[in-house]
Amino acid sequence: MRKITASLFVALDGVVEAPDQWHFPYSNDEMGQAVAGVLGAADTLLFGRKTYEAFAEAWPGREAADGPEADFAKKLGDVRKIVASRSDLTFTWRNSEQLKGDLIDAVTALKNEPGGEISLSGSVSVVRQFLAHELLDELHLLVHPIAVRTGMRLFDEGDQPVALRLVASTTFRTGVLHLVYAPAGTAADAT
Repeated sequence: MRKITASLFVALDGVVEAPDQWHFPYSNDEMGQAVAGVLGAADTLLFGRKTYEAFAEAWPGREAADGPEADFAKKLGDVRKIVASRSDLTFTWRNSEQLKGDLIDAVTALKNEPGGEISLSGSVSVVRQFLAHELLDELHLLVHPIAVRTGMRLFDEGDQPVALRLVASTTFRTGVLHLVYAPAGTAADAT
């Protein structure tokens, strides 16, 4: 069975919305290596539509510019990219396709296919659904030392707790925490 990982930029108060407005002052080589490690380990990238559009707008140009990010941009371009969306999509970034059918059923089938790791970056609504249906194997949170105080949070109101157990943690020079969680099953299992 394939492993599914997700990584998100998150503010100290749980906000995950619009990281482009608060993330960059904390970005450094440590964070770049962490993000590249998660995405680079995958042979399949899974996106929600909005996150895919942001990546497709940025990374092909970085590959073409042949700058310091060109090698990583090429790797992103070369891997299989699957986009979860209810809208009909047109793709300009190579190796991109739309997920067919129900998200949970399709990803369960994808997880059971032969292959390597599947990775998500951003795509909060998809991450929430994967946590609820126990499809996510690792959740990488890059917790920034800022309280944004407005915007969508990773965990919304709900009737069921999401129990996680800490697998690893690293503190970057900027004060960002890289926290890696795995599902714990129940709150009692988290400890």
